[in-house]
Amino acid sequence: MNRVFRSIVRHGFPDTNRNRSLAVFTNFFLHIHPVKARLRAIRLTQTWYLGGLSAATFFILTVTGILLMFYYHPSVPRAYEDMKDLEFVVSAGVFLRNLHRWSAHMMVALVLLHMIRVFFAGAYRPPREFNWVIGVMLLLGTVLLSYTGYLLPWDQLAFWAVTVGTNMADAVPVIGGDIKFLMLGGNGVNENALLRFYVLHCVVLPAALLVGIAVHVWRVRKDGGIYLKKPESNE
Repeated sequence: MNRVFRSIVRHGFPDTNRNRSLAVFTNFFLHIHPVKARLRAIRLTQTWYLGGLSAATFFILTVTGILLMFYYHPSVPRAYEDMKDLEFVVSAGVFLRNLHRWSAHMMVALVLLHMIRVFFAGAYRPPREFNWVIGVMLLLGTVLLSYTGYLLPWDQLAFWAVTVGTNMADAVPVIGGDIKFLMLGGNGVNENALLRFYVLHCVVLPAALLVGIAVHVWRVRKDGGIYLKKPESNE
């Protein structure tokens, strides 16, 4: 436990000049981006920019999602009609919806590839193990964000996809039934489920991912990078 705690907290109570200095050095808002970086650390072949591209797709999803919220009502009588209006009535509605949809698919793929690259680079080793756990949680959050958005069009594909997914949760021993009831707000895919998925998709999960991404980027800066190849010696 002490090792995990020291991986999270790097300084003591700010009662000395040293601890006060460390508190400033580890401040997220002051040190989210490095003042300078080595060229080999930002090469395309080093990271493939997968982390930055994942953050970019999250930004696109946030902007397009806010715009889509102006035309969408999370209710059974209106949800499907709003989707049809986006396709046939709203100017550039098809482009907006498809940009949101394909960005969501792309984000899942990019986050998964980013995690694979980090694993093969060995960046999960100490002192980066805590940030690796954050990355795993961000991957799970990304998948859940994509899954909760699947129900919002309220068409046959969305209805049966969520039905299959919640039935899989129901198959979990002992607590499966409770998980399904918690996800749907009842025993079936109905208006309660639509409202819950809407709140999760538009409020809870984006906020959690935003905080997680901020901490993740901050810890990358604090823990330092890792190289796929051993740096060449100057000797």
